[in-house]
Amino acid sequence: MDARAIIAKVRREQTPTDDELIWFSNGLATGAVSDAQAGAFAMAVCLNGLSDAGRIALTRGMRDSGKVLDWSFDGPVLDKHSTGGVGDPVSLLLAPALAACGVYVPMISGRGLGHTGGTLDKLEAIPGVTTNVTNLRLRQILRKTGCAIVGASDRIAPADRRLYAIRDVTGTVESIDLITASILSKKLSAGLEGLVLDVKVGSGAFMKSQAEAVALARALVDVANGAGCPTAALITDMNEPLAPALGNALEVGVCMEVLSGDKAAAPRLHDLTVALGARLLALHGRDEGEATEKLTDAIASGRAMTHFAQMIALMDGPPDMADDWRTHLPKAKVVGEVVATKAGHISAIDGEALGLAVVDMGGGRRVETDRIDPSVGLSDVVRLGAKIEVNQPLCTIHAASDAAAEAAAQAVLAAISIGDAPDIQPLIRERIS
Repeated sequence: MDARAIIAKVRREQTPTDDELIWFSNGLATGAVSDAQAGAFAMAVCLNGLSDAGRIALTRGMRDSGKVLDWSFDGPVLDKHSTGGVGDPVSLLLAPALAACGVYVPMISGRGLGHTGGTLDKLEAIPGVTTNVTNLRLRQILRKTGCAIVGASDRIAPADRRLYAIRDVTGTVESIDLITASILSKKLSAGLEGLVLDVKVGSGAFMKSQAEAVALARALVDVANGAGCPTAALITDMNEPLAPALGNALEVGVCMEVLSGDKAAAPRLHDLTVALGARLLALHGRDEGEATEKLTDAIASGRAMTHFAQMIALMDGPPDMADDWRTHLPKAKVVGEVVATKAGHISAIDGEALGLAVVDMGGGRRVETDRIDPSVGLSDVVRLGAKIEVNQPLCTIHAASDAAAEAAAQAVLAAISIGDAPDIQPLIRERIS
């Protein structure tokens, strides 16, 4: 095998063979492929693309460049992946709800990216929680409580880790082929028997148009199924935050309210969690309507809360999270409301701008080494389409200083438009299977 010949094939719009793409993936992990060759490959794929078969082979090769987990549980091993949005802590609800229905969920998650929050950052807002666990500890947590939300070890898809770093500095991130291989190589390394994808579209998502979201969802579903993992996707609306809060501790707090049985605390978050879980269980042969009822009951009855609290305790968090969660979550020094300056309807919400406002307050990272303040963010964010009066609150700001709160208030006023009532998109725009 020769990296130069493989790159030349892609440059000439030819698809390398499965063996060539698998060899190239392994070369990324071992160093047999140089940085220059990796960058040239990424640019060639970004410009010319791969065939469907090429996407599958690249994904499988990157998956198999490291450790692929295997299980021997008495229930299905399933998971979910989101392409990223704002106010989106679905994983914190879905994993324990599925566990309460007899599913094992080894959820390998990531940190915040750009304006979007990261699941690991949200979990680590809970004092003491450790998301970096060994393979043995991961298995122990799963056996005891059915769900574990953890970070990827260095042994998971090392080819992707190297190629992603090169893509980030060579302007080749926006490639459906490379995005697909990157997402799925990590997810499929978890030895899954089923996967549901939440592909976001709208102002708070990376994909701004329906066509972009559908193209990515179709690629992900086709490749995952082609690699042997039953997979479906939901195209979901992100023209407003999914939950009425943005920021790590604040989003955990909303999840705890829902897990405590208060669906009204975040109805869109609750409904999407149940829809994704039901679609996932249907992939494994269960009736989707019955699965919807079981998941709804798992949350309303408190059984999902029990699994979540057990997981937190097993990950070195507080042992009484279910009963005393309000005392454990960090609180910001400065709390104040942002009020409307005119009357009308909430006609648009720039979710990306709200997410960046939270990052600017210290709730996310501008560079990898930044430390996150888990207490800051926005809560009680007004809903899209809501009728609003002058001086009525648009949201509550949680900041570390008066200056940070004032800057965030100006960002919120610029991000939330007041005018005529808008057309509201359905929460689930399309289903891909």
